Amino acid sequence: MKLLLLVFFLPFLFFAQPTLVSWNLQNFGSSKTDQSVVFIASILKDYDIVALQEIVVNPSGAQAVAKLAAELTKTGTKWTYAVSDPTTSSAYKAERYAFLWKTHVVQLIGKPWLEKKYHLEIDREPFYATFHYQNKPFTVVNFHAITQKRQPETEIKYFKFLPEHYPNLTLLFVGDFNCPETHTVFNPLKKMGYASAFENQKTTLRTQCIQNDCLASAFDNIYYPTSSVTLQQKGIIPFYEFFQNWNDARKVSDHVPIWIQFQIH
Repeated sequence: MKLLLLVFFLPFLFFAQPTLVSWNLQNFGSSKTDQSVVFIASILKDYDIVALQEIVVNPSGAQAVAKLAAELTKTGTKWTYAVSDPTTSSAYKAERYAFLWKTHVVQLIGKPWLEKKYHLEIDREPFYATFHYQNKPFTVVNFHAITQKRQPETEIKYFKFLPEHYPNLTLLFVGDFNCPETHTVFNPLKKMGYASAFENQKTTLRTQCIQNDCLASAFDNIYYPTSSVTLQQKGIIPFYEFFQNWNDARKVSDHVPIWIQFQIH
């Protein structure tokens, strides 16, 4: 692992508005060393809210999230976290989600919850958390879709109904959709005024880099309502550049984190 300054990847030093990261951490809680958790914390420490997917169901998953929050706090800012109950799909497919956030930047409102609507139609039902930033509320909807081979569009199609179920909430849909934003399944959301933060941005790691082309599929994204949210900055964090060995990088995750800086109207 290269010991480089992570600020190299940041186009800013101070955030005037909140920042949100989404990251599929690939079996977090079963396959990460303590050194990996410290590394992950060093990647995430400069952001405000983190949405994680693919937390393992057994107790080691929640314990890993707690360890990550502790490592983030060691960097000099108080962090806390919330871990979901297991999703209600079969035991083989079930996972947990997690949120972590800086307590002095945003405040959690109420208790996060797994979506009960369409839980039979969606294998890993999304995990919601509502935050306040300077008295402006917004709700992050954390989601991990079924694999591309299993046709994630068959469950993503139900997302078009969620805004009408929560008309008083500003919803930001984040996570690993296993489906690019160009798919027609996202058209209903787009017609409702939602935009994708990323277009044609690959976010999954190849099994091997091919002539410095290390990313494979545009699966991770953030969808936000343009009527109430302004996107200010965005990016991916190519954490694999800190590793000399590609297999060591993939032990951290087979996805890169994505981030946005945004303003709530």
